Amino acid sequence: MKPIGIYGGTFDPIHIGHLICAQVVLEKRNLEKIFFVPCKISPFKQNEKPTEDKHRLEMIKLSITNSPHFDFSDYEINNERVSYTIDTIKEFKKYYQNIELIIGYDNLVLFDKWKEPDKILELAKLIVMKRVNEIPTKGKHKYFDKAILVDTPTIEISSTEIRNRIKRRLTINYLVPEAVKEYIYNNKLYI
Repeated sequence: MKPIGIYGGTFDPIHIGHLICAQVVLEKRNLEKIFFVPCKISPFKQNEKPTEDKHRLEMIKLSITNSPHFDFSDYEINNERVSYTIDTIKEFKKYYQNIELIIGYDNLVLFDKWKEPDKILELAKLIVMKRVNEIPTKGKHKYFDKAILVDTPTIEISSTEIRNRIKRRLTINYLVPEAVKEYIYNNKLYI
């Protein structure tokens, strides 16, 4: 069976950049499917409070409805603790043999500070989405050499920028799927 991908993050909100890059990784790595896993509490952002879990999860569901190779997991948001990737991978290992952990290049730079990075690499392949204009920095730490870099499009969209645009009453057309945009406005998120 083909490997599955785990793509974690805050997804506050999920946007077109997340989806396009995930599609590229799905194709280039020949994955069975990719699971979007919204975190409960990010280990590196423990003082930040994201939008309610139910909203972030619903936006993910809306954005992947017509994508048979995209799925979601509520494993992390159902736990009332800091979301550590190693715990999520151990949970997925109960059901899937071959797992590929998908992270952004910015997370590779911090990977040596993650909880049990060596154990993560025992259980999963580390797939790093690298924008074409990002220059790999070999030698920063040992995990750079263990990562599989996948060139992904450079899409200058961020969840922070989307939230800021909404606060400033600017359009978010084309930045998020239409169903997500409607959900944001209907639930008065980020105002």
